[in-house]
Amino acid sequence: MSLPQRSTIAVSIDRLGHRGDGIAETPEGPVFVPLALPGEQVEIEREGERGRLLHVVVPSVERIEPGCRHVGACGGCAFQHWSAAPYRAWKRGLVFEALARAGLDAPVGELVPAHGEGRRRVTFHARGTGGSARPGRDVLTVGFAGRRSHAIVPIDACPILAPALKGALPAAWAVAGVLAPLAKPLDLQVTATETGLDMDVRGSGPLKPNRIAMLAEVAGQHRLARLTRHGELVLQRESPMVTMGRARVVLPPGSFLQATLEGEHVLARHVVEAVGKAGRVADLFSGVGTFALRLAETARVTAVEGNEAAVEALGRAVRGVAGLKPVTPEARDLFRRPLLPLELKAFDAVVFDPPRQGAEAQAQQLAASKVPLVVGVSCDPVTFARDAALLAAGGYRLESVTPIDQFLYSAHVEMVGVFRR
Repeated sequence: MSLPQRSTIAVSIDRLGHRGDGIAETPEGPVFVPLALPGEQVEIEREGERGRLLHVVVPSVERIEPGCRHVGACGGCAFQHWSAAPYRAWKRGLVFEALARAGLDAPVGELVPAHGEGRRRVTFHARGTGGSARPGRDVLTVGFAGRRSHAIVPIDACPILAPALKGALPAAWAVAGVLAPLAKPLDLQVTATETGLDMDVRGSGPLKPNRIAMLAEVAGQHRLARLTRHGELVLQRESPMVTMGRARVVLPPGSFLQATLEGEHVLARHVVEAVGKAGRVADLFSGVGTFALRLAETARVTAVEGNEAAVEALGRAVRGVAGLKPVTPEARDLFRRPLLPLELKAFDAVVFDPPRQGAEAQAQQLAASKVPLVVGVSCDPVTFARDAALLAAGGYRLESVTPIDQFLYSAHVEMVGVFRR
């Protein structure tokens, strides 16, 4: 099969796609152009349906100067060049459009800002090309993936990260430097906790004792709270802890945490308000207890999560905390074994917060249940709308949807939906 031919053409941007790319309609079909805005006339290098922005001939009045010099190369931010008001309206519109395509009509609130101080967790990618045991940056690249590319864009700073992640990038370079001679693609997940930086390294494969010792030395030099490799401990100076409600949670290595502290607070506040005075609550896809630990201040909670390490962390966190109602953690794969209507009968309210792929199997069982109130949390409008349509077909009314902007400058939007039977 022949590859698409490249050509340089001038086009006008008609609208934005759901991933944030500008779309130009041409006689040969639509062309998707990252970093272009509606109404702009641009010059692009076209390859099939993709276009690389070369020059903005006539800029939009909504175009602004980006705050990061890596914009255009780094694939992380899609909208640093767009002024706030149209960006917010477009992101809110993603929720409207997804609901409409699913045949749903519900009030959608204003977009709630939730970036706060910035991202408190980040995953850097690193590629080494071999070399000495302590290579320089000439044989090592640490940064983010390029736009629609596996190439790594080297990063020396990122303005959307929280101040608590200040030492994350130097630590990532140092840890990756120890592993660079292996010439393997690495992912380095770093989380800012209340006791320091927690880093988990993936992709290295088994290591010899001398290299593990070198990693431990580097982790100590950069004062990491903990360094793990594929979840296995290399060095721990402090237990990586975060506070959720009245409890303190020790995070499992590489565990999920809401991207920003403000995002966690905003989501939790909306969930707790929606649940109201319900006395018995199921928190499905509960993670380490973002919602369960707060809901337990007024309700008995059953927290169900597929990740056993997260379930154990939640169980340890609730022990000895005064003033909480009983919390029952349960390890269960809700994709394969969703709670059934007979089990759901025990609850006054259900909260579900699945990964991006949504909770289709669980939504089908909820639709067949008699639970009076369901609160859905999602980071993907399309899968949220699909699951919401299942609940609506089962007799639930989607009372409200609140879009939340935790992922600033991206096409991702969080939402909290309230369903009542």
